Amino acid sequence: MSTAKPTAKATAAEKIEIRADPIELTQLLKFAGLFESGGEAKHAINNGAVTVNGAVETAARKKILHGDVISCAGQTLVVKSLSK
Repeated sequence: MSTAKPTAKATAAEKIEIRADPIELTQLLKFAGLFESGGEAKHAINNGAVTVNGAVETAARKKILHGDVISCAGQTLVVKSLSK
């Protein structure tokens, strides 16, 4: 079973900058370093371990936009698009 990489516990939301939005949820999780592969990220999403804006998200290809808040593996990410 795939698990997230061990990371320091987040006490506050971490901003993650992307070049442009939208970005697929699996790509964002991989880009943020929470998972080593898109497959691991997809597995976590399918198992209900990821929330988007406070709601459990089970769609791996969910389009993530500037301002969205993603929580997974004890970390919270706030998406910031550099194009905004």
